[in-house]
Amino acid sequence: MDKPLKTPPPYPIASIDHALRAATILQMEGGATVSRIAERLGVARSTAHRVLAMLVYRDFAVQDEDRVYRAGPVLELAAHSQSLVSRLRAAALPHLRRLVDLLDETANLIVRTGDTARFIASVECRQALRVGSREGMVFPAHRTTAGLLLLADLPDGELDAVYAAERYRDRPADRPDLARLRTELRRLRRNGFAVNKERSERGLVAVGVTVRDADGTALAGLSASMPGVRYDPRHLQTLVTALNAAARALEGDLAAQR
Repeated sequence: MDKPLKTPPPYPIASIDHALRAATILQMEGGATVSRIAERLGVARSTAHRVLAMLVYRDFAVQDEDRVYRAGPVLELAAHSQSLVSRLRAAALPHLRRLVDLLDETANLIVRTGDTARFIASVECRQALRVGSREGMVFPAHRTTAGLLLLADLPDGELDAVYAAERYRDRPADRPDLARLRTELRRLRRNGFAVNKERSERGLVAVGVTVRDADGTALAGLSASMPGVRYDPRHLQTLVTALNAAARALEGDLAAQR
């Protein structure tokens, strides 16, 4: 359960993977030291230093006087949204940890970008059989609990734009059935929560709710993920209640920062 159902390329290039993951960490988390990057990538400090040096050379990263690496000019194109992602992640982590303590299942915070859902924070539970961290991973929005909830917040016109046929000209099989999707999104709006049973990954069940700003706009999705063998529909309301409490607490913290 620690690895997603995702097929790696037949000839993976470790150095490129390390560089991409390091850039993602800098963009999502606001900065990191060589030691931190080495720990996150599972490589030696010397390897992490070489990766970061190349990111600096290509303007994907910069190094502060305090020797902390941060997102560079190439990544600053998304600075306006990045500041929100960083704020969301920092505010959410204490609530995710409390959810894990309460439910003993892995907790996540997810945002939507176009037709994808990105996990910006993930805290694993301590059970031997568990869903591993999905932090930094990207999935089709319509196949994830939080992604569906965030899509449900869109007006029909925006939903049409997200899934416009021309965007899928080279990958038509990836485009969802819009009529079926709209029906599902209407149901989610009525329920106020979503359940994902093995839509994104085999053997995984997730339950999620929406995190909103003071104006009621959906900012992110909060979810609890668990092995399917441990999911009991009779406990669904308990999960939803705990997630809603965490979402309201997070919303309160975000409002206090404004």
